[in-house]
Amino acid sequence: MIDRRLNIGMVCPYGWDTPGGVQIHIKELAEHLLSLGHSVSVLAPVSDESAIVEPWLVSAGRPIPIPYNGAVARILFGPLASSRVKQWISSHSFDLLHVHEAVIPSLSLLASWAADGAIVATFHAAASKQKAVYAIGPILEPVMEKLTAKIAVSEMARSTLKDHFDTEAIVIPNGVNTSKFHDKSYKLEWKLPNTIGFIGRFDEPRKGLDILIEAMSKIIGDIPDVRLLIAGPGDEETLRKKIPQELLSHITLLGRLSEEDKVKFFHSIALYVAPNTGGESFGIILAEAMASGTAIVASDIQAFTDLLQNGQSGALFTSEDSSSLAKVITNLLNNEKEREQLIESGIRRSLDFDWEKVACDIVDVYEMAMVGNEGIRLASEGRVWNRWRGGE
Repeated sequence: MIDRRLNIGMVCPYGWDTPGGVQIHIKELAEHLLSLGHSVSVLAPVSDESAIVEPWLVSAGRPIPIPYNGAVARILFGPLASSRVKQWISSHSFDLLHVHEAVIPSLSLLASWAADGAIVATFHAAASKQKAVYAIGPILEPVMEKLTAKIAVSEMARSTLKDHFDTEAIVIPNGVNTSKFHDKSYKLEWKLPNTIGFIGRFDEPRKGLDILIEAMSKIIGDIPDVRLLIAGPGDEETLRKKIPQELLSHITLLGRLSEEDKVKFFHSIALYVAPNTGGESFGIILAEAMASGTAIVASDIQAFTDLLQNGQSGALFTSEDSSSLAKVITNLLNNEKEREQLIESGIRRSLDFDWEKVACDIVDVYEMAMVGNEGIRLASEGRVWNRWRGGE
């Protein structure tokens, strides 16, 4: 473990003020590293610079939206962004650079091109083989060669990297501030019997909200007082028009939640439902739900199956099958003992993702990146540590 304070430069590829798992990961990692005494500067696209509250955050300019991996990514690229990246790097004496999603056209790619010295890259995405990546492969190969160490947040993310670039990565999961979710406070208007919850963007089909709403039509026959709380950004009016009339009184739209209200949300519901159809490599919202002591129902996509230990730490249903989802939800709402078993297993599982453990593993990679390639090779072969999977 490094016994000196590091000066770390971290690059976020996506718009900082748009909710997302990568942004949360970077923010919480930066805060944890700062609490350990390291110096951290984060460069990111920012839509509203007047709203910046983190003293360690540096804006590289306003992002633009582009379709990516079944969603809309807000990124920043081009000559002006490149100039700002170079200025940021030259104005700091970083011991190392930690970039995220280094092979999409973003600040991370620009920083990887511009930087010298140790570069650690974290890969979050899981996607099928894409012809576009192969087409620009010759451009990306020099960047991949410059990366001193590569981290993947899951086995799926590691497989994606292997499929596209024939290279290995050390698997270290996303982190969660588990203690934050131990606060048992809730909202009385939310905490009613047979309440289930969903968090996600309304306008991203891969989040699976349509499947959950369809399942609600089936659940209501067996559990007439079932309620669904929907949180997250999106066009509420458009969503309301899609909800069957008979379900409107059973569904409450909460909009975007603050971090404090998200904790209360988890403690107000009987089940958290993740009906995602794909495009996920981890599922940080599930780790947060587990840390909260909330029972989970999730689609059986590979990322969630891995995270929930094949159904041990959360119930699984057949992806994109509303009847399967309705059956699992109905069963769990009627079976408190089974819910309690999932909760206990989920709490234990969430400890694998606590930042105390995850950040320690990441700092170990920093150390190896500064020492040289031999440590990185051993780590990628699983011979250094694999604590998060139950190893030494």
